Amino acid sequence: MPPTHEHFMHIALDEARLALASGEFPVGCVLVADGLVLARGRRRHSQGAHPFELDHAEIVALRSLEARHPETDRTAITAYSTMEPCLMCLATLLLNNVTRIVYAFEDVMGGAGDLDRQHLAPLYRDKEVDLIPGVLRADSLALFQRFFRDPANSYWQGSPLAEHVLSQT
Repeated sequence: MPPTHEHFMHIALDEARLALASGEFPVGCVLVADGLVLARGRRRHSQGAHPFELDHAEIVALRSLEARHPETDRTAITAYSTMEPCLMCLATLLLNNVTRIVYAFEDVMGGAGDLDRQHLAPLYRDKEVDLIPGVLRADSLALFQRFFRDPANSYWQGSPLAEHVLSQT
């Protein structure tokens, strides 16, 4: 029996746990093709006076893929992320021909999953995107709740995302 979405999301959750353990926003991503994890990434540089917003888990994973497996047919890749990709990450995945995206928790503040791409340029509008939300949502939610309940973590505290996360049971 081939591995399931849950199997790979558990691996992405492991990356998110590593991010959280190092004081980062707990988002993890794995890139999978033919049942194999080809690249992993987790959020980096989310803390401090000036968070660096390019080091999202999906971007880190794509950089790892390029460094380790540049020959990979990216149309065969599925991205597993513990949070709905933001506009930057969705666009970057699409530009790299990764159009199957499985995510755990919705990003009510910056998620691009429900983006109406019909008004965008053809490069983005014409891509067929397969988004699968809610895989192991509760596990991802638990990590976000731990993050937002810790007063040492200042990233997005008081934001609509933090309020949404903390209002969940």
